[in-house]
Amino acid sequence: KMTQQMRDLQLAQARKPPGPSSPNAAKRLYRNLSGKFRVNYTSFDEGSLAGRGEKEKLRKSYLFQSNAALFEAVELQDLDRVQELLKQYSPEELDLNTPNSEGLLPLDIAIMTNNAPIARALLQAGAKESPHFVSLESRSLHLSTLVREAEQRVNELTAQVVNEAPNTDCSEKEKQLKAWEWRYRLYKRMKAGFEHARVPDAPTNVHLSVASSSSVQVTFWEPLSINSAVVTKYKVEWSCSPTFSPPLGEAVIDKLKNLHFTIRGLVSGTAYYVQVSAYNMKGWGPPQASVPPFAIPSNWREYDGRAPRRRGQAEALDHLLGQVKTVHQHCVCHEPCKNQPQSRKHSVSKSLKHLFHPGSKFLKTLKRGLYLTAIFYKDDNILVTHEDQIPVVEIDDTYSCLLMQDFLWFTKVSCMWDEILWLRQCVTVSQSSCSCILQTRFKMLLAISQMQGLLGIQDLGQVFFEPIKDKQGNILIVTLKEVKTNQTFESVRWVPICKLQTSRKSVSSPDEPTALDTLLISVQDKLAYHQRSSHALSPGLYLGYLKLCSAVDQIRVLVPERLPNILCHVKIRSNPNISREEWEWLQKMASVEEPVPAEPEAETSQNHLFQELQVAIKELMTLVNIPLQEAKDFRLYSQEVLDFGGQVSFLLLLPPSDDVCTAPGQNNPYTPRSGFLTLPLQIFELGEER
Repeated sequence: KMTQQMRDLQLAQARKPPGPSSPNAAKRLYRNLSGKFRVNYTSFDEGSLAGRGEKEKLRKSYLFQSNAALFEAVELQDLDRVQELLKQYSPEELDLNTPNSEGLLPLDIAIMTNNAPIARALLQAGAKESPHFVSLESRSLHLSTLVREAEQRVNELTAQVVNEAPNTDCSEKEKQLKAWEWRYRLYKRMKAGFEHARVPDAPTNVHLSVASSSSVQVTFWEPLSINSAVVTKYKVEWSCSPTFSPPLGEAVIDKLKNLHFTIRGLVSGTAYYVQVSAYNMKGWGPPQASVPPFAIPSNWREYDGRAPRRRGQAEALDHLLGQVKTVHQHCVCHEPCKNQPQSRKHSVSKSLKHLFHPGSKFLKTLKRGLYLTAIFYKDDNILVTHEDQIPVVEIDDTYSCLLMQDFLWFTKVSCMWDEILWLRQCVTVSQSSCSCILQTRFKMLLAISQMQGLLGIQDLGQVFFEPIKDKQGNILIVTLKEVKTNQTFESVRWVPICKLQTSRKSVSSPDEPTALDTLLISVQDKLAYHQRSSHALSPGLYLGYLKLCSAVDQIRVLVPERLPNILCHVKIRSNPNISREEWEWLQKMASVEEPVPAEPEAETSQNHLFQELQVAIKELMTLVNIPLQEAKDFRLYSQEVLDFGGQVSFLLLLPPSDDVCTAPGQNNPYTPRSGFLTLPLQIFELGEER
């Protein structure tokens, strides 16, 4: 009956000719296809083909050859070739889950020959087992049939080769005989692999954690045993009873790239028990209960009913800005000036000035003052003017105010590049004032408008965290923006950064470089800072270290160079959620009454967090170069968990109260190792928001 089923299957698969029948044939196929796989079909001359139909036919021919090559690579246990084909073609193009003429899939061959590396590669690509093997008996019968028919074919060809005289036909029969002998040995090996296999052991390191107020997450590892067949899927079961009677639900995981599963839609405050079992071609193995044995969906905010700090803040700020704009729509600053004689005088003065200055343009050199430069980059190229200069415009040639205050104000303006015209109109009202600060900030807005107009773009990017100053009295505010599309700009062009650096002729001495020379020398560092400051952390719970230092006009915060938009940190775990039970334990640990609480009970989420925190604190102390014995004086910030978008959360580790912020002139007894910098606190806050 099984033989008849396989014959029917062969007829159904008749559209798929058999692949190479021997190892030598497979190797010849690899050599012949090695160049063809890299063909660019669009390079063919359309006129040389009969049309799209013939071109599609040719494409399908190449894809079929790749499918045959995959089967041969699996049969020959050629892991490198399997990985190459999986990388080069999609599962659909490879027909990864379409049986061959023998009713087998590539994954079937890999697991029945017990080739774990190839089986894992196929599973990660989305490979499945053959749907024809609905039971152990059907798989065993199918393998026996394949072995018997291959043996019969070998016997027939052997008799023909022995009885026939040597000729061309005999030589061909000998080739067929060798091919069938090789296939007979393959089927016998597959049959033996199936017969000696046993069900898998239970998964290891099954860990259960609370993911939210309505979900729990289970993570696990493969079974330790290497004697059983390859595991092809896992089953996660959950229940409110430790005996799993009745079960509440189950899920089968057949995508094995990441061994974890989140159970959603649970009831907050209810205990759920979870167990995981593994499956191979011999069936399901025994289940393994999780550690801890149960979890209760919750969130740390449920401890005292606290609402998210930032809930509605963005909407409230947008509403407030809208109200301000509405009020200013009818303000005198938005109406045309009614003082005609003054307007006429200004117009005449402006027209006379333009006799000598035909229009606004970028500066070539600096003359003691405050300037704005915009760096736009794409890959290894940077935007420059037609004079091969980085775009620079003047803000104020008589600047004498407090730089840090104005600079921090400028960084806030960078969040509203599209509102510069409106801001200019609002600030114009105060122009009659003699305030140096207002005059400077109005000039900043004018310079921004000028830069936007010359480049033809509104968004000038992110402000670099500190201005560039030289001994000639020049101050350069730098903005940075990465261009990811083929965008065109006015009055500028793209040039390689290395070419710009080598071709520019410095007009200053190495000991006293100008601000422009300093900018050009350090442009790579600034681009690296900009790229790193836009990186995001992977989801998880982190332990952050808050260290401040104060100066006369600012407070600065310690950050790592590799991620300057984040505090110094180490990862505690991949689950960002802190459960109510974990937060309650942290509160007890931080309380005055129990400064050193006892270690929590084993096999609880609190104990697991306790162990994770111990490891994280040691790692963080090493990172910031603080002796571990000093950690006993540090404390965890217990007012809240810092939540960033629901996927990333932070617990803060604070130094002793007197050491949180280093005062001016005070030496830090523990200097962090290389790889750190200090940012102005306002700059750090803006970078964090981005």
